[in-house]
Amino acid sequence: MNAMPPTSRLPHFVIIGAMKSATTTLHRQLSEQPGIFVCTPKEPNFFSDDREYARGLAWYAGLFADAPHTSLLGEASTHYTKLPTHPDSVPRIRQHLPEARWIYVMRQPVDRLVSHFIHEWSMGVYRCGIREAIDRYPELVDYGRYAMQLEPWFEAFGRDRVLPVFFDRLLAAPQAELERICTFIGYPGQPQWMQELKAENVSSERIRRFPGYRVLIESAAATWLRRNLVPQGLRNRVKSRLRMQERPQLDDATRAELETRFDPDLARLGQWLGTELDCRNFRQVTAAGPLNWVASHD
Repeated sequence: MNAMPPTSRLPHFVIIGAMKSATTTLHRQLSEQPGIFVCTPKEPNFFSDDREYARGLAWYAGLFADAPHTSLLGEASTHYTKLPTHPDSVPRIRQHLPEARWIYVMRQPVDRLVSHFIHEWSMGVYRCGIREAIDRYPELVDYGRYAMQLEPWFEAFGRDRVLPVFFDRLLAAPQAELERICTFIGYPGQPQWMQELKAENVSSERIRRFPGYRVLIESAAATWLRRNLVPQGLRNRVKSRLRMQERPQLDDATRAELETRFDPDLARLGQWLGTELDCRNFRQVTAAGPLNWVASHD
């Protein structure tokens, strides 16, 4: 691990997950607050991915080199709460960011799973339907087992350093939740939720990526050529073949199976929060008001 320059600074807070739970939207909202600096890329995945970690701590610190000296620094890497895929995140973070604070955003786990599937399908990772994917890719369920993902963070840092945030509460009371989050990270100003910013959802168009996608689809030159040389009808037919035509639907049996798998984890999460939680009441309970860890979570 490369030595870090003595003047380097590291994050005060990190949005650690969960994947497909509005972490990108929260990251964007925090980045708009004066006195908060979040790095680019949004998800450096430094502590989770061996390839990124091998770049060295000086590289990671360099992501924050342009921040004003008085700014609160942050990043958002959902890989940090992707057990068992990335088991080294917490030990590495404990070594290098022992004083930071952690924000964990949770979404109704079946909804999160569907959005996760759409994302991976759009990226060309999954090439099957959602029912087959549930059987083939255990991460679809694992990344939504929030108590399981949080336990190592509690053991390493204590509950007081991890803030539970919920997708549906962010939708219901965005300004109040932003204020709560900013208080948690020690922001001294008055934050303002920017209503004009669209909610971020990288898989909202549900268009499958393929090798060369960025060059052939996203580049300015390719866009000009398509619009000027390829008939609209042909463009529409090609786009239709690449697009997921509708959001995947779970049949009753599959949904019931998933609820059975998620509910024990949610029951444990609910104990930590002092409330009863399961898949069926999750949205209502978490939207109703802010939830925090109770004095004893076991």
